[in-house]
Amino acid sequence: MSPRTLVEMMAANAAAPRGVHYHAGEGQHRRVTYAELNSRALRLLHQLQQLGARPGDRLILLLNHNEQFIEAFWAAVLGGIVPVPVAIGISDEHRHKLLRIARKLGTPFIFTDRKTLERVGQYAAQAGDAAAAASFAALRPRALLVEDRLDGPAGKVHDSRPEDTAFIQFSSGSTSEPKGVVLTHANLVAHNAAVTRVAGFNADDVSLSWMPLTHDMGLIGFHLVMFANRVEAHLMPTELYVRRPLLWLAIASEQRATILCSPNFGYRHYLKVLGDRSPGSLDLSAVRLIFNGAEPISLELCAEFVDRLAAVGLRREAMYPVYGLAEASLAASFPPPGRPWRALVLNRHALNVGTAAQPVAAPSRDALSFVSVGAPIPGCEVRIAGNDDAALPAGHIGHILIRGSNVTGGYLDEPEVNAATFTADGWLRTGDLGLIADGELYITGRAKEIIFVNGQNYYPHDLENIAIQAPGMELGKVVVAGVRPPGAETDQLTVFVLHRGEAAEFAPLAAAIARLINEQAGLEVAQVVPVKRIPKTTSGKIQRHLLEQQLLDGEFAAELAELARHGGALAAGPEAATGDSIEARLLAICNGVLAPRGISAQDNLFEIGASSLKLIEIHEQIDRDYPGTVDLTELFDYPTVATLAQHLSAKLSRPA
Repeated sequence: MSPRTLVEMMAANAAAPRGVHYHAGEGQHRRVTYAELNSRALRLLHQLQQLGARPGDRLILLLNHNEQFIEAFWAAVLGGIVPVPVAIGISDEHRHKLLRIARKLGTPFIFTDRKTLERVGQYAAQAGDAAAAASFAALRPRALLVEDRLDGPAGKVHDSRPEDTAFIQFSSGSTSEPKGVVLTHANLVAHNAAVTRVAGFNADDVSLSWMPLTHDMGLIGFHLVMFANRVEAHLMPTELYVRRPLLWLAIASEQRATILCSPNFGYRHYLKVLGDRSPGSLDLSAVRLIFNGAEPISLELCAEFVDRLAAVGLRREAMYPVYGLAEASLAASFPPPGRPWRALVLNRHALNVGTAAQPVAAPSRDALSFVSVGAPIPGCEVRIAGNDDAALPAGHIGHILIRGSNVTGGYLDEPEVNAATFTADGWLRTGDLGLIADGELYITGRAKEIIFVNGQNYYPHDLENIAIQAPGMELGKVVVAGVRPPGAETDQLTVFVLHRGEAAEFAPLAAAIARLINEQAGLEVAQVVPVKRIPKTTSGKIQRHLLEQQLLDGEFAAELAELARHGGALAAGPEAATGDSIEARLLAICNGVLAPRGISAQDNLFEIGASSLKLIEIHEQIDRDYPGTVDLTELFDYPTVATLAQHLSAKLSRPA
């Protein structure tokens, strides 16, 4: 009989001769058999039960280490405890989000390491937020630390039911209250069976993923689905991929991987680091599927990636565009494996809800290409609906609604949100727009104006709430949008600010807004644009699309040019790094990573918009030159090259 829960799945697989591989670097990897995973998870469960955790309790997983995360996830599942993955992050905003989640969960337990917990505690003590302090005070005695793990007896397994909650996946909102997607054992088992049927996963497959396990693609797609199918699975830390993207396909070649994945930004990162070099002696002929999802799919980038790697055996048909969301337990639609991509070229100006899509010839100024993400997976239905939730004919643009055995029953303790998310007849509103043509789904836009950056979703009102912390700002005077110029492969995070004064007065404000968003959300602001008017509907809703179009049409070119002449925050030029001093070396590192943008020793990394990925790259290079001396979080404390150089110099001068 097929397993009905994750607990039954572990029992069925524990003796299978398969394993999970954890990669730490080139030639550094360790294999943990399913039996070892089960045994270690049960011993960790015993400690959780000794701490007081019982079936139905929630356990926050605040871990960067893949092996620790997987073992803790299964420890919770086997005990009927509900795991709640949360990304650690590197800023205070991530710690603020963690404490908001803890509050929403009631009285959760937490599994993390001592250093991470101490940083959360320091934030709670210094934030001046009574609610944050209270949340941490309640959480601290319910913490199990990685350093305190013991090899004791096995815990008691709980016989979960299919309708029980398996785990809770929280949204990635930055300042709004995060929402917890509740997924049951039945949801996940149905999802596993459906995607296996379409993609043909089997015990001969070998998977490799660098996606974080706090992301549904990482945890569900490349652990739970692979475990269900007894796939030999390889996991690579996300940070390792960011630092050394070429290692990803080197491991794939060495291990004869058949299943890979990456969103758009991952392909761009790989190609950027590869540059004009040959991919070398890789052999990717074993790869049959590279899942491409998590953000809008770029046909041009797909083509560039597979073309660059065709010489080392990567088949064009291996690129596998899919559509999913956490609310669907991950997947909603898959195309047939091994088939060439399908695409529609539509008029970018005729994508309104309820209208028939208008095909146009490419190339054309009005042409916009959309790739097919296949048909709904078995057991999941997809409906294209108008604003009234009624189904639209094939070929019409509308809201994408889903329902099925893999679809969540709702968000944790969010009755109002749930009422707004589900239609009267039980369909879940995804917030995405699209159409169905020849039985296949095409994603055309985002009803809620979600901004896609580096494979994550960001909401404009979240970022606007950060921007209004700048002096003189308030809601209604600032608009955040994702602007995608023709030919670009991703959104450019753009901030429009109501300003009727001189450019010289605006430059410091632009710098402050860019710094705030960078510090609090880890995002790189492409432009801060002064505007004389913010267009709104008669009901007062901001019309972001009009500002985006005006920018693309060049209507703000004169204002941006004037701002640059007055030293606009995002128009800094590089300062040459000379000499052998620590400051000169740090400046060379930063300018190398941030090219073509450059900085001076006095520039604040957050004001000039260094993204989280850039900060990780900068830290990695600093660590190569000065091993173990500077912690990544210290870049927040010393955000200029000058101050960081002084701090580093002081550290190096201390007696060993």
